[in-house]
Amino acid sequence: MPLPWPEVMTGATAPLAWLGQAGGPVLVAIGAVAMLLFSLALERWCYFRFVWRRERQALVARWVDRDEHASWSALTLREVWTQELIARLRRPLPWLRLLVALCPLLGLLGTVTGMITVFEGLAASETSQARAMADGVARATLPTLAGMAVAVAGLLFTTRLEHIIRREDQRLHDRMARAVEEPDA
Repeated sequence: MPLPWPEVMTGATAPLAWLGQAGGPVLVAIGAVAMLLFSLALERWCYFRFVWRRERQALVARWVDRDEHASWSALTLREVWTQELIARLRRPLPWLRLLVALCPLLGLLGTVTGMITVFEGLAASETSQARAMADGVARATLPTLAGMAVAVAGLLFTTRLEHIIRREDQRLHDRMARAVEEPDA
């Protein structure tokens, strides 16, 4: 059965409606996971762009304002403060990793359920229709394609975020150490 395309569905949601019909409910679930994944990515970008630098500067200023910087307790306090700040930067990483891992699994689920539907349809018709089978297989693989595409994009973002966190962790430690080493002129 051919899918209705822009003739029947109009407006900005026509491609989304077509994808939902073509891929089934699993494709809609992949879309929801993708929206959540990219919402978390956007939130992290905004946090890093607008909040992180102020928090880092406030922490360095708090460290400089301390009277004592060389004792074991002061260095331990500095480490605890830096780890707390880095933990705020790392906060969504487990969720991002979970969502990235979930996308290919949802795609596989969509393919399996789509193939079951194709074979049930072929068994019910009792005729070998190569065209219907080819259309069904093509529709069944659409969730896998979508799941892999979302997973790759999410993996790229997650890997980049982990790199930024490692770099910022090192920079924060360096700034905290240099802040008290500079001579008071």
